[in-house]
Amino acid sequence: MEKNVLEQYLELREEIKDLHDRIDRDKRRLIKIENEGVVSDTVRGTRKDGTIGPIKITGYPVPEVYQVKNMIKKRVAKLHIMEDELQEAVSAVDDFIEQIPKSDLRQMFRLYYLDDMTWAAVAINMNYRFPNRRIKYTEDNCRIRHDRYLKDNLGKL
Repeated sequence: MEKNVLEQYLELREEIKDLHDRIDRDKRRLIKIENEGVVSDTVRGTRKDGTIGPIKITGYPVPEVYQVKNMIKKRVAKLHIMEDELQEAVSAVDDFIEQIPKSDLRQMFRLYYLDDMTWAAVAINMNYRFPNRRIKYTEDNCRIRHDRYLKDNLGKL
């Protein structure tokens, strides 16, 4: 097991968040297009009666609607694939964490990686779990123990 698995897991999780945001943005764009309904433009040309002047052209933006719907469909398909990859990565990270010998360190890794907590939140949670600990957990303490474990067990950080 390499540190690369942890990094890949974090990157994949952020990429999925980004993809969710893009899908939501495309859905809002589609709703806006459908609510506005008709688009119009003014051009200069010859009217039916033979006079030359501005002509207003109106219509429904079918190509744009099709393009947005197609993009949403592609992104949703990609999202399903990435979520499957994320589940495999979660399993690999969980297996890695289970191999950590110290219980409190395992809990810190779970809180940080699997529960997506910040180091400050990890410290608060660890202090709640171990209220009688002589030296309280701090944000830096948790992060340094994490970094030290990775450096000692997986090579250069």
